[in-house]
Amino acid sequence: HNRRMKSPLVPEFPRHDPATPAFWDARFEADFTPWEHAGLPHCLADFVDRFPEPKHVLIPGCGSAHEARFFLQKNWPVDAIDFSPVAVSRAKNILGPLGAIVREADFFGPTLASECFDIIYERAFLCALPVALRGAWSERIALLLPKGSLLIGFFYFDNSVKGPPFGIEPNALSTLLEKDFELSEEREPTDSIPIFAGKERWQVWRRR
Repeated sequence: HNRRMKSPLVPEFPRHDPATPAFWDARFEADFTPWEHAGLPHCLADFVDRFPEPKHVLIPGCGSAHEARFFLQKNWPVDAIDFSPVAVSRAKNILGPLGAIVREADFFGPTLASECFDIIYERAFLCALPVALRGAWSERIALLLPKGSLLIGFFYFDNSVKGPPFGIEPNALSTLLEKDFELSEEREPTDSIPIFAGKERWQVWRRR
């Protein structure tokens, strides 16, 4: 029989639903996070440098929260959340004295629903969500961002049905967002990490 061999670089994980913390806990415990960019993405740095005044940022599904340090260095208030307690612990360790901005919270939970932000930063969160949660994702984004606020970040475009990462078609993303947002900026990143290379775009969506 021809059996496809699994890469020795990919650990064996228990079967968990990626909509649950247990799925992500296992990967952070194994230090297997190929979707994370430990550096500062050029598109993000360019974007932030255009704003003279600090903006209040939410980073949902923050994982190790690497980019949070950059926002904080620019004196931007940051809330970085993840529903994986292992990810939150890791982010707090990475950020050290700045780690207080990281908290364990469910993006879809009631706690977050009463808050609002100037910017939501998307980085490997939407593509981590099962497809069935996309409608709830776009509704929550619109709830948390008042008129004129921005959804910014990197969106993973692919037609693969397997994941994570779960790719989305550009027109499907537009369908999700265009009721409440308009696309105001789009660029092709030059420094994508391997898992996203050639399949992601930097986009800025403005809340109508």
